Amino acid sequence: MPTDRYLRRWTFAGLLVGLAWARLASGAQGQLDGSETLFTVMAAINAAGYDADLESPSNHPLRHQIRQYLASRRLRAVEKLREFYYQHRQADWTAELSQYISFALLVDGPPKFQYRWLSYELPPDVQQLEGLGPLLAEFYQEAEIHKLWLAAQPAFDEAIARYHEPVSRAVLELNAYVRNPSGEVPGRKFQIYLCLLAAPNQVHTRSYRGEYYVVITPSPELQLEEIRYFYLFYLLEPVVARAADQLEKVRALGDYALGAPHLPQYYKEDFVLLTTACLVRAILIRLEKVPTDKKAQMVDEAYRRGYILTPHFWEQLPAYERQEQAMRFYFPEMVKAIDLRKEERRAQNLVFIEEPPKPTVRRVEIRPPEPVGAEKTLQEAEQLYSKRELSAAKEKFKAALEQTRDTTLRARAYYGLARIAVLENDPELAVQLFQRVLELAPPPMEKAWSLVYLGRLHDVAGEPDKADEFYRQALELEGASEKAREMARQGLAGAFRRKRE
Repeated sequence: MPTDRYLRRWTFAGLLVGLAWARLASGAQGQLDGSETLFTVMAAINAAGYDADLESPSNHPLRHQIRQYLASRRLRAVEKLREFYYQHRQADWTAELSQYISFALLVDGPPKFQYRWLSYELPPDVQQLEGLGPLLAEFYQEAEIHKLWLAAQPAFDEAIARYHEPVSRAVLELNAYVRNPSGEVPGRKFQIYLCLLAAPNQVHTRSYRGEYYVVITPSPELQLEEIRYFYLFYLLEPVVARAADQLEKVRALGDYALGAPHLPQYYKEDFVLLTTACLVRAILIRLEKVPTDKKAQMVDEAYRRGYILTPHFWEQLPAYERQEQAMRFYFPEMVKAIDLRKEERRAQNLVFIEEPPKPTVRRVEIRPPEPVGAEKTLQEAEQLYSKRELSAAKEKFKAALEQTRDTTLRARAYYGLARIAVLENDPELAVQLFQRVLELAPPPMEKAWSLVYLGRLHDVAGEPDKADEFYRQALELEGASEKAREMARQGLAGAFRRKRE
């Protein structure tokens, strides 16, 4: 593509403004859906001996129907699965289910069910299920699971419809509060899966390499509280992580949480993670529609359960609300306002609550090890990019390319370099880098926006036919955000065409 077609800087600047506005104006990135992979794994363990809470009236009817159908088939694959299942029994039904959910989230699905990561990178609960993938592949074919999955769609559609409107309202409210209207976090995604074949009244959450999952089993009441909590965690974890150096100065406050009897161990070991949890709780309490004295009681309870910075953030939120910056820019001010002496005086009267919390559902939250290697480098690069420290970010993205051969991670690195090329007014390089992203295995968000960027770049170059092809691909991409699709539709309508002089 000739360079002289990109000489009009004002046109290229218009592209930057348009795309920046699009990201801010977009709707929620998160998806609410079923998963054929999860459906297959759950069908397999039900056939193999997973009998948890079978008599509960809260089970979805689909679970019993699938179990009866599979039992009637007398499948050879089930005998192998049953032997595997009993060799990997856990102490209780919840732990049993948990490991299989983790497995389902970290394989690429039918027909092969192969790991998406290298074996040594997998969390321990998935590593111990080595050998399950080939058994599932055999089961998937013999039991004709894809036909069952298609037949089950009305049940999933009904369950999704039940959650759709309240989840959409919750996501919009939280996006608005932290002033991130798009709900998109570079390099991360948020996904809710409904799991109709598992025992009822459970919520499982996972975060893997920037992928945040909530898996919900059937229950009489909607599990909105758990969704709100983990979605806000998804939005805020990178915000807090960027302030890690600041937080190091007050890390000693984390020692006060060590004696909390029911605070999860990973919060006691990771002060940045604990800080995120405290901020999340403070915001959720702030948004509760209850009297002020009730909110004060909730803050006190969070504090007495080990979330030792929740009172501080609770006190800081009114000031945040009165100013105009987004939380990702304002949060350093909240950290700067931490008064060690004040917090030490507050802690003198701290008496932990001895009784465990009484959730209405069984909540299973698994935190993976801290990112290492290229994943950690990419997170650091995104933090630098968000602060517009482009030279440093560029070096980090390049370093990530040297650290890994994983195609998804390399795609994220090229996506970062391509966006920097856009900001540095180097459209020809940007085109080359976005095309390189598409040649690899980019996550849906990065792929969708790469297509939109390419469409806009070709529009600016006066090549509408090429632009339209990229817009169409963005529209057809499964997992693309609604805003990316909206921008693609506008592109096809000619909204970004270079005007003739």
